[in-house]
Amino acid sequence: MKKDFDILVVGAGPAGIAAAIAAAENGLRVGVVDDSPSPGGQIWRRGTQPPTAARRWNDRFEAAAVVRMMGWRVIDCLRLTPEGGILRAECNTPGVQPADLHFRHLILATGARERFLPFPGWTLPNVMGAGGLDAMVRGGLPIEGKRVVIAGTGPLLLAVAAQLTAHGASVVAICEQASLAQMAPLALALLRQPGKLLQGAKYRWATRKTPFFTRCWPAAALAEPNPGPGSENEPQPRLQAVTLHREGKQWTVACDYLACGFHLVPNTELASLLGSRIQDGFVVTDQQMRTSIPAVWCAGEPTGIGGVDASLLEGRIAGLSAAGKTEAARALSKRRPGMQAFARALERACRLDPRLRELADDQTIVCRCEDVRMAALRGRSGWRDAKLHTRCGMGPCQGRVCGGAAEFLFGWSAGHAHPPLYPARVSSLMEEAEEEAMAASSSHPAIEPE
Repeated sequence: MKKDFDILVVGAGPAGIAAAIAAAENGLRVGVVDDSPSPGGQIWRRGTQPPTAARRWNDRFEAAAVVRMMGWRVIDCLRLTPEGGILRAECNTPGVQPADLHFRHLILATGARERFLPFPGWTLPNVMGAGGLDAMVRGGLPIEGKRVVIAGTGPLLLAVAAQLTAHGASVVAICEQASLAQMAPLALALLRQPGKLLQGAKYRWATRKTPFFTRCWPAAALAEPNPGPGSENEPQPRLQAVTLHREGKQWTVACDYLACGFHLVPNTELASLLGSRIQDGFVVTDQQMRTSIPAVWCAGEPTGIGGVDASLLEGRIAGLSAAGKTEAARALSKRRPGMQAFARALERACRLDPRLRELADDQTIVCRCEDVRMAALRGRSGWRDAKLHTRCGMGPCQGRVCGGAAEFLFGWSAGHAHPPLYPARVSSLMEEAEEEAMAASSSHPAIEPE
């Protein structure tokens, strides 16, 4: 299947929605591809009533002349030139043929994911990401009356705590690993963004009965007692309690869920595959959101973790710039330095305490897909060495979980991305290989004997 677009947007979160609207409203053929079943990304996930601003953007997106390919995932780039390129996408629905998405301009709005850090017991059932638990509750997971500990770092902790409280959960502790002194500059930055300050105050008021600890993190997740030998199909013991650490002291808190999120990791795999310049983990762009690759723009969290307002602004800039509306994009870009200052303040506030590297013991699993433990990774020279000798990062998530942990634990960089970007069907890869072989044979025809 072939689809042609003037502008193709990868990602349907706030940045992708804003970019698609800006381009489509200027009369261009616009396509949006996202692996979620509905637009909105992690921040505007369906399942609850979205904020008023989100509803306005979603209404504009629904009304725009945009081809929405929801439930599709980009797995490779088949061609990229200054004049455009072709991405191959695969549908999540079995039986649907892969699509080749032709574009003149490409906008990456691939968002970010939570960073997980390993500690004893973190692989137990009911230990999950803070955003992950929030998503499951929005999707219908019954949480009323359940005891929840929320730990990690960043504004997401309070937001998730407020959301779970509103659904009837008993949030028994919020544990922020940073100190008050470390977070103080962020509070000053919030004074210049009253909307965010008010939102944060609402979250804290909603969770006012919950203890909020700084310089605090989970030391271990504890399982319910093992009833003894049983069948192979017997479920693994679930979470029963968490041991918290704060300023040299430890205590145990009973809970039904432990939600952890140690800030965010930008999704830069596609940008890396395309060859875009990446610095300090983020895609480098100019003030009009152009990357180092001609015909490719990037907006939102991959350029810096700055929140929904920054993503909307950068998406609009990228959409206008890609559509050739340079002056309009330049006018909007004057607002970007303030957003970037907030992103830098947020990054400093969420800087991880080095003592978190000491949580995992030798038997703690680091790579969940391949069951690689900490002992197997100690002494490895880098990410490639770890993959070759332990298969760390070579499972279905392709390092999206353990990669962020290994970066913090060992200082390893994942390096250049390779296709397929996600686990793909063999049929999709075979079709791609056959097309490449046909292209090669047509450019080098066989010599017939005389």
